[in-house]
Amino acid sequence: MQHVRTSGPGDEVAALDVVGVSHSYGPKRALNDVSFSIAPATFTVLLGLNGAGKTTLFSLISHLYDTRRGSIRIFGHDVSRASGEALRRVGIVFQARTLDLDLSVHQNLSYHAALHGIGGREARQRIAALLDTVDMQGRQHDKARSLSGGQIRRIEIARALLHRPSLLLLDEATVGLDIQSRAGILATIRKLVETEGIGVLWATHLIDEVKDGDHVVVLRQGELVAKGKVADVVRTSGAGSIRDAFSRLSRIEAAGIPEISP
Repeated sequence: MQHVRTSGPGDEVAALDVVGVSHSYGPKRALNDVSFSIAPATFTVLLGLNGAGKTTLFSLISHLYDTRRGSIRIFGHDVSRASGEALRRVGIVFQARTLDLDLSVHQNLSYHAALHGIGGREARQRIAALLDTVDMQGRQHDKARSLSGGQIRRIEIARALLHRPSLLLLDEATVGLDIQSRAGILATIRKLVETEGIGVLWATHLIDEVKDGDHVVVLRQGELVAKGKVADVVRTSGAGSIRDAFSRLSRIEAAGIPEISP
């Protein structure tokens, strides 16, 4: 898998640019005037408690919902006006499991490759390489239903990378997984940022999935309450750590913040 950066630092168009986005479900406002951008080849955490608006935002970015107020651009392409150009640059892993459990790993991936116009030898080569990338080599003939939750998630990540996107979106990708599986999947994604230059937006409510070098975007009940590098968010919130900053920004007690470690 190869990703080529087309410009130097400072010259790159944003991998994702969200400008003034609002969304409502009837009278209920799910997002209110949310704006942020993420740079190529960076790991950005979309941090918020359940109900903060993370999944709604992902649905708008992926064009499952129409953006009626505001704009969303992926590498300069407007999701509403040029959805094909925008979405072919993005891979998505949704919170809900979406593999066909009655098909083999290879069949699941081959079907997805065909949807992107990748067939035959090229598809087989990409599938083999990606199974190696996500540490699932040798499992291509296993039925999806025989895999653990963490293994299914790895296959879904491989599937999202088949068409070689430059932006990867993951919505609560480690929910329901054990600590070892969580850590392994996070390590795989972070390595893709470093080695392949992929931009990542990682949505989570688990504070322990944030590292000091990350960028963060914090949502609270549909409002953007902080954005920037972890150190900057900690400093501007007057907190001593990202855990404390998230507690203050989300208006919860620190003891109530979900985390990975027991």
